[in-house]
Order: sequence, then C-alpha cells, then structure tokens
Amino acid sequence: MKKTIFLIGYMGSGKSRIGKELSNSISYSFYDLDKVIEKNEGLTINQIFEQKNEMYFRSIEREYLIETINIDENKVISLGGGTPCYSDNIDLILNTSNSDSIYLNRSVEFLVERLYKKISFRPLISHLRSKEELKGFISKHLFERNQYYLRAKKLLNTDNSKIDQNIKELIKLLG
Repeated sequence: MKKTIFLIGYMGSGKSRIGKELSNSISYSFYDLDKVIEKNEGLTINQIFEQKNEMYFRSIEREYLIETINIDENKVISLGGGTPCYSDNIDLILNTSNSDSIYLNRSVEFLVERLYKKISFRPLISHLRSKEELKGFISKHLFERNQYYLRAKKLLNTDNSKIDQNIKELIKLLG
C-alpha cells in the first residue's frame, strides 16, 4: 500500500521547501497543493483570490486535495496553510489510509520575520502595512487555526533548525 505524508502548518512555515527536501530524501513524489491548484487553474493563488474570491478557492482546494490524495504512489503533500481548516479537510487528511500528518510548528516571531519579506505575495496578509500589524494578524490566525493543526498525528518544532536537521527529525518521526 502506498504511503501519503501530509505537511501541515501556517503560511511561511516551510512546508514546501521541507516537503521537497523530504520527498527527495525518501524517494517519494512531491506535491505542493498550492502549485497543483495554480497549474490546473492557470492562475496564481493571488489571482484566484482577487478574481474569484476565497470561497471559490476553498472549494477547488478541496477537489484538488482529493485528487492528489488519490494518486497511487508514495508521496509527500505540502498543504496550504488554510487547507486543514476548511470543510472537513482535516478529517479527510487524518482518515487517509496509510498516511502520516505532521504539523511543522513555527513561532509567531519566526513567521513575522519570514512573511514580512514577501507580504505582497500572500493574499491573506498583503493588506497589512507593518510588522506589528502582521504579528497581530498571525497571532490571532494561529490561535484560530491551531485547533486543526494540532490534530496532526505528529508535531515538529522547526524554529531553531536548519533544513537538513528538519529532514533528519522528520525521517526519525516517520519511523
């Protein structure tokens, strides 16, 4: 039976980069759900939010999540930060047979520093103007989303780690 590994976490937590590195290390296919959506829709995530709205995005996000889960191969799927929080996506993720879900946990301070540099590329935060506003937004958002993130089967704190250390820890966690 093929295995699926889901990486869950807030935007900017490194799901895409870590997912790509992890999949290379364990010889699994890699899917970044946001990239799957962009490729199939012919629009960036920003464009989808602007042209069609967030509710449209969340509905197609679920469809592409199901499609990606159903690909019959060993795979790592990096989810969008909001993916587990909408519809019953977290239940779908947790109930996927032969799967693991890992929450890549980062501190608010780390996320602020990381996201502020690319704030204009993130539709949910592009309207914010200062690091203080961003910190307030992330703190509130994480508080709301943690109830979903913390349902992941495993948790990895990645604040003080380099990418290669994160991969070693993930491989150890996966057993």
